[in-house]
Amino acid sequence: MSNTAVSELLERLQALVARDTGVTLSAQALVEMQALLQGVRADLQAGAREVTLLLADLRGLEVLAATRPAQEIVPVLNRCLARLSTVVLRHQGTIEQFRGDSIRVVFSETPGLADHVERALVCAVEMQLAMRDLNLEHLRERLPQVYLGIGVNTGTVVAGHFGSDLFSQYAVIGEEVNLASRIEAFSLRGQILMSAATYRRCWSFVSATAPAQVWVKGRTEPVEMRELVAIPSLRLKVPRQEFRRSHRAQTRIPCLCQLVEGDDVQPRIIHATILDMSYHGLQLELPEPVELQRVLQLEFDLALVDYRAAGVYARVVKAKAERGHWVAGLEFTDISEECRPKVQMFVQMLVAAR
Repeated sequence: MSNTAVSELLERLQALVARDTGVTLSAQALVEMQALLQGVRADLQAGAREVTLLLADLRGLEVLAATRPAQEIVPVLNRCLARLSTVVLRHQGTIEQFRGDSIRVVFSETPGLADHVERALVCAVEMQLAMRDLNLEHLRERLPQVYLGIGVNTGTVVAGHFGSDLFSQYAVIGEEVNLASRIEAFSLRGQILMSAATYRRCWSFVSATAPAQVWVKGRTEPVEMRELVAIPSLRLKVPRQEFRRSHRAQTRIPCLCQLVEGDDVQPRIIHATILDMSYHGLQLELPEPVELQRVLQLEFDLALVDYRAAGVYARVVKAKAERGHWVAGLEFTDISEECRPKVQMFVQMLVAAR
C-alpha cells in the first residue's frame, strides 16, 4: 500500500465516518488512523524489522479445569483473552498468535505513535492490572484465581504475512522470538520479565530489579533478565500476585537421606525421591514419616549439570501422608558455595525445557 493509497483510503474512511455520524474525525484521530494504515502496509511486506515482543501466559486454568465442568472453562478463558486483547489494541499492538491459554503480541515502530518498547511495557503492566480486576470478579463468582506471567524482548525478527493464496497469516520468526518465549517461561504469576535488550532501550522509563543470570534452552551462555516493577512517570505499578522466591521445577531424582541428631548425622540411610526443586529447597517423597523441623542430610545427582550434590542439609517445614507414602517440603539450611549455583542452574534448565 503506497503513501498515495494510504491517503486515498484515509479520505474514504473520513467520508464514511462523516456520512454515518454527521461529524468528521478530529485532527488527532486522523493522525492515529494514518499511523494504523501505515502499520498495516508495513505488516503486509515481509522483511526484517526491529520489534518488541510480548508473550503472556495464563496460569491457574488447570485448577479451574479440575474443579469445574468443561463448558465453564471456555467462557472464562475467552473472558480473560478478551480483556487482554482490549489492552493490547489500546496500545496499538498486533496480536500475532493465540495459542491455547497464551497470547503473543508484536509492537513495531509506527509513525505518530510512542516508542514500541515503551508501548509494550505499559501494555504489560496494564494487562496485569486487568487480571487483578478480573480476579476480583472471580472472587465474587467463586471461581478460581487466574494469573498471568509475561515476558518481553526487543530485537530484529522477520515479520510479515506468510503462506499461500489458500491460507496466509501474519507471523514473526527468528531467534528473538524464541528468546521472548524462554523469558516468559521464567516469569512467576503476576510477574513481568524483560530481556537486557529491552531494558537498554527503556532504563530511564521504568523501575526494575537488578539483573538475574539464567540458563535458557538453546543458549550456551546465561541470559540476563530483569523484573519490571513500575513505570514511575505514569504512576503504574505491577500488582504482583505471587511472592515465591524462585521457581519450583518438577523432577524425579533418587535421594539418599540421613537424619541429623544435634551435630551428629545418623548412619541409617533413607531412600527417597525428589519430586520438585527450587533454589531454596525441595519436596521429597519418603517411605516413612518425618517430624516437622527435623534436619536431614541429603545426597543426590544433578545429571543435567553433571554434578553430585553431597553434604546438603535441609529442614522439614511441611509434611503430609499422601497415597501410601509421605511427602515433605524442605528448605536448605546448609549448602556449599559450589553446590548452590549448580542447584540454580539445574532448576533453570528444567524450567527452560518445559
